[in-house]
Amino acid sequence: MKIVMLDAFTTNPGDLDWSFLNDFGEVTVYDRTDEGDIYERIKDAQIVVTNKTPLDKAMLSRLPELKFIALLSTGYNVVDCEYAKEIGVPVSNIPTYSTSAVAQLTFSFILEFTNAVSLHSASVHNGEWESCKDFCYWKTPLTELENKTIGIVGFGKIGQAVADIAAGFNMNILAVSGHETDQSDRKNFRWASSLDELLEKSDFVTLHCPLTPKTTGMVDEEFISKMKRGAILINTSRGPVLNEKAVADALNSGYLAGAGVDVLSTEPPKPDNPLLKAKNCLITPHIAWAGFETRQRLVSVFRSNIEAFINGNPINVVNP
Repeated sequence: MKIVMLDAFTTNPGDLDWSFLNDFGEVTVYDRTDEGDIYERIKDAQIVVTNKTPLDKAMLSRLPELKFIALLSTGYNVVDCEYAKEIGVPVSNIPTYSTSAVAQLTFSFILEFTNAVSLHSASVHNGEWESCKDFCYWKTPLTELENKTIGIVGFGKIGQAVADIAAGFNMNILAVSGHETDQSDRKNFRWASSLDELLEKSDFVTLHCPLTPKTTGMVDEEFISKMKRGAILINTSRGPVLNEKAVADALNSGYLAGAGVDVLSTEPPKPDNPLLKAKNCLITPHIAWAGFETRQRLVSVFRSNIEAFINGNPINVVNP
């Protein structure tokens, strides 16, 4: 079995081990693959492993040896899964491996806005505390989370993990979801009657919804106008959920007090992305999933996907 990995570096920059793949066949690992090199690298492969390197219909139609596509991600839009199904090639992804990590980053954003740790640490290192006449000072208003309302848009496993953390801060929790379930055992929680109610009442709005035609560009001028003035917006879902210009305009006008985003519509971003220069916008380079333990979990699921396919019973298949 010939196995080719097209873009290993972001998943494993050297702190994890791919050697288990040698148990399954002849393995070639590339850190990155340019579009022009894809075909030559995988033309004879039975198993292709990809994270963000695209495999469209035109490419898949040229790969008669291909038997299985293993993703190193939860999202699978980089592969033409319908065409892969037509030619009998299962595609397996890595589901639910990053739930805790994404919830953690969500609150990293929230706490940076409420406590301004980096701002105050920088001021101390710049000598401001040494020269202060008082025993303490603060450079911006600080906010307590207790009794604040967090609105969670999308209440799958990640949204629920965010709610668990919010409950620990004694926040009020509102949520909307395509599939409401019984959450009666969850502290301070209730389903919002509508998205409009959630936006109207929430001090923090955090997005944990999938990218679909309905959610693409969902956070636009109308969406933002229904939010509280001075609210904070968090997006750790998918970049295209935001109309980035609308969000930037709301930040620059002061209508939104801040935004924290881990994902952008184009990654890496183009220099003209309006969020790059927007006021009070925290941006991280798609790192919610990148913790060492999180990536260990990813690789463990990936290994199980390969083993299951080799054994004739593929799992986590997104195009059954």
